[in-house]
Amino acid sequence: MKSELQNIAIGVDIGGSHITAVAVDMTVHRIINGSRAESPVDNKAEADTILTVWSDTLKQVIREIPLFNLRGIGFAMPGPFDYVRGICLIRGVQKYEKLYGVNVGKAIASRLGLPCDCSVRFMNDATSFAVGEAWAGKAEGYRRMMAITLGTGFGSAFLNNSIPVVEGDTVPEMGCVYHLPFGHGIADDYFSTRWFTSRYREVTGREADGVKEIAVMAGRAPEVKEIFGEFGTGLGGFLAPWLKRFGAEILVIGGNISHAFNLFGPDMEKTLRNEGCDTTIAISELKEDAALLGSAYLLDNNFWKAVQPALPLM
Repeated sequence: MKSELQNIAIGVDIGGSHITAVAVDMTVHRIINGSRAESPVDNKAEADTILTVWSDTLKQVIREIPLFNLRGIGFAMPGPFDYVRGICLIRGVQKYEKLYGVNVGKAIASRLGLPCDCSVRFMNDATSFAVGEAWAGKAEGYRRMMAITLGTGFGSAFLNNSIPVVEGDTVPEMGCVYHLPFGHGIADDYFSTRWFTSRYREVTGREADGVKEIAVMAGRAPEVKEIFGEFGTGLGGFLAPWLKRFGAEILVIGGNISHAFNLFGPDMEKTLRNEGCDTTIAISELKEDAALLGSAYLLDNNFWKAVQPALPLM
């Protein structure tokens, strides 16, 4: 049983080249002002180097809070990962491969000298975003929700009463959609930054660094604006069957591409309505903080107990 004084959890978001950590007041579902710490990470470094950066960043957060108030630490972590045991399973990709087989939970607890009643817990990063939105964001008060993150990749999660749904007839395998067939490949090929940069090259013959640059050009060139319309129409058509099948009351959209919703959103919403989908659409206001809040929520023991059966299937 956790003491009532233990009202603080640390939420951590592990990105491809950075770590962000904050202290979260579990009573009011809010990030504590002044607690944020961020550090760049060389994701190709040796395991010891990576873990040192992570633990040093966490020490910065811990210094800002009374240790006896700390419940533990929750990580929003990209996969593949053994989220129950805290063991990294990433290999065959160009990031964090040196952590393969490392029990990250035990390593972090040891380096920080955490008390035995401070847990270190893990969940998929896209799922953490969704949970944060359900707990403290746009989906608060909704029962069935879907969340997507549009950026370097296409993240997604389905939640029922804040608990991830990862199997059954109403969701795809693993409870996410990035791997589903679409066009000449899979959804992740189309609803991500690399589709935009590739399509921009096809249409204009020029290169672009990212969607932000392309969005600026959309205001000057109708053919570039049409790229966003094409994206929105495709995304709406792809999501509509799953939103209806799951009975999603709200869809929350995050990720860097969400900043261009004014360009692709109208076509997306029109397509959803044409497909008979009346799901409410919301753009995340928490942005990156949603994953931090969602990972901190892992330290709510009722949620942790409920979410554990889903973790091995993420």
